[in-house]
Amino acid sequence: MTKHKVLLVGAGQMAQAYAKVLTALSVPFIVFGRGEASAASFEEARGLRPFVGPLGALIEAQTDLPRTAIVAVNAQNLFQVTQTLLRSGVSRILVEKPAGLNSTEVNSLAEVELSTASEVYVAYNRRFYASTTAAKSMIDADGGVISVKFDFTEATRRIEILNKPEKELNAWFFGNSTHVIDMAFFLAGTPAEISAKRSGKLSWHDEGAVFIGHGRTTTNALISYHANWLAPGRWGVEVMTERKRYVLQPLEQLFVQEHGSFALKQVELNTDLDTRFKPGIYHQVRSFLSGQQDERLLTIGAHARLFAAYAAIRSGTSFSA
Repeated sequence: MTKHKVLLVGAGQMAQAYAKVLTALSVPFIVFGRGEASAASFEEARGLRPFVGPLGALIEAQTDLPRTAIVAVNAQNLFQVTQTLLRSGVSRILVEKPAGLNSTEVNSLAEVELSTASEVYVAYNRRFYASTTAAKSMIDADGGVISVKFDFTEATRRIEILNKPEKELNAWFFGNSTHVIDMAFFLAGTPAEISAKRSGKLSWHDEGAVFIGHGRTTTNALISYHANWLAPGRWGVEVMTERKRYVLQPLEQLFVQEHGSFALKQVELNTDLDTRFKPGIYHQVRSFLSGQQDERLLTIGAHARLFAAYAAIRSGTSFSA
């Protein structure tokens, strides 16, 4: 575990979730916030007062800027904040998904990471769920994945009443739906090719509302997906091996179907840390701070390559690695 102070950028609900874990791990940290209201809320919840002001000024005011940072600002500011930190000498960063709202931003971060000899990881906390960890272990024991299907249908009636910026809503697919897609690819393998279709739109999401497609991974597992934001539905991932079918729906739970049975049996999981903290966050932060290799930690370079597949799914076009 690192002995250095960590910089936490952001003072909203997500930042509070990270602060709770850092406190539990006894890792000293400082917080940068942008507004007085969120800073006051953070202080009330976590007992620590954030430094408030423009990021550049806050960085300049620090005589000993931490070289490790967690970025938990709103989605539309993730790219700019991370880029600023990298160019200010911060060398290890865990940035909330999706790191950028388009391929240009994500690719730019990957380039800056290389040019500054830094390490940037994208925080997809569902990779660290107890359900994901158990599924991955059982799938590997079965000999690997032969096919996967997933559904990233969004609860649009709930989303459209949220007080979110227009830019963030129009990029909701990247900022939210990729949680499911990333989990599917983490379990089944990196996409090698995808044939995608889309139709419809929403008032706040011009880039499609119904998404279907198929393809294969680099390990030759077959892929299929169907998401309809105009109809009711929920997120889900199903992974098939030669021995079993693994169902994560909801994603926090794991069910298994075996040959000769139609029954889905729920797997008992140790969800203590996923209950005490925001699910997945404790293990994600601990892994990031350890500095050890962990396949669950997604590098910005790997994320940039996956983002090309995400962009194809969103636009309804073909993808080939």
